[in-house]
Amino acid sequence: MPLIRMGAENSSVTEFILAGLTNQPRLQIPLFFLFLGSYVVTVVGNLGLITLIGLNSHLHTPMYFFLFNLSFIDFCYSTVITPKMLMSFVLRKNIISYAGCMTQLFFFLFFVISESFILSAMAYDRYAAICNPLVYTATMSLQVCLLLLLGVYVMGFAGAVAHTACMVRLTFCANNLVNHYMCDILPLLERSCTSTYVNELVVFVVVGIDIGVPTVTIFISYALILSSILRIHSTKGRSKAFSTCSSHIIVVSLFFGSGAFMYLKPSSLLPMNQGKVSSLFYTIVVPMLNPLIYSLRNKDVKVALKKTLSKKPFS
Repeated sequence: MPLIRMGAENSSVTEFILAGLTNQPRLQIPLFFLFLGSYVVTVVGNLGLITLIGLNSHLHTPMYFFLFNLSFIDFCYSTVITPKMLMSFVLRKNIISYAGCMTQLFFFLFFVISESFILSAMAYDRYAAICNPLVYTATMSLQVCLLLLLGVYVMGFAGAVAHTACMVRLTFCANNLVNHYMCDILPLLERSCTSTYVNELVVFVVVGIDIGVPTVTIFISYALILSSILRIHSTKGRSKAFSTCSSHIIVVSLFFGSGAFMYLKPSSLLPMNQGKVSSLFYTIVVPMLNPLIYSLRNKDVKVALKKTLSKKPFS
């Protein structure tokens, strides 16, 4: 990336040292196996869900189209972060080059912002399905789904470029120890020798948009969905509608709650060690739980899994 190369030329720092999650030696190996296990579950769960949706034609609907992309995003951004994080548990110094750090930052932001908007697209899809079922097919046509998906990735790209462009303009000090397990915005700003005012302004504006817009969209969608559900006379129909939405609400609460706690609080009120714990939720826990929540609480996915597993390989 030309932008990152230009930043590397302007900065006196050629590499960073990632401090990792903890500096207590007795915790390193247990945490390594814990997060290695969670990464395996994340990869198997998300790739499994992607494969399941791809192989079963009855899952080729707008809801599963967005779920397919959510699993793809979760797999990608956990892969951007977790392997490098695991190295901090087994290496004395977990070194990452300047270019590698900025590349990790860019792709992490691209996927995490995309996730916030794909969750809002999923909320809109549920609103259309429950509140306007008679026109659902027309409302959520393939063209509409593709346009929504394009919007998701455009917002992810725009946010990532804005943050990364502001980061590469900074000059970093000789102290290149980043107090985190990944190259994230706030820990990197602590290592800057130059003013970070513009960066902090961009964080509040861009993160405010990336959390605020999806949150408002999701809140309005679910307020209308709740109103519609309460008008359903059938207990079975009401239970099915609640079941469809509950898994999405769990994911949204975990993801946006931990993200807002990390980025929308003044750094003076949130020590970086607490920030690292908060980051674990949206970088490690949410990508791992998403396929489990959507599969274990979803009858269609369970049926598709049984159907796929019961197929004979050479039939």
